[in-house]
Amino acid sequence: MDDRQVLDEEETRDVLRGTSFTHTGDRLVATYETGDFLGAVRLLERVAEVAEVMQHHPDVFVGYGRITFELRSHDVGGVTPRDLRLAERIEELAAF
Repeated sequence: MDDRQVLDEEETRDVLRGTSFTHTGDRLVATYETGDFLGAVRLLERVAEVAEVMQHHPDVFVGYGRITFELRSHDVGGVTPRDLRLAERIEELAAF
């Protein structure tokens, strides 16, 4: 599958099933409850390291006890296989 191919909700459904991510419009979105602000920042640090290696970076919103990730391939204006791979990694990191 081409990493620049824009995927629709039907094409991402199976990969996202059982995760916190939903395909909403032109992005994948997930919010994780962390209990406190420090927990949210620690999850962000783990995700930031993975995102750097993958060279694909989420939009992030941090609040007290929660963190939201939005994934979208800005270069093509939608969700691509790169976003799905990052969503899977974030889900793994959030499980700790």
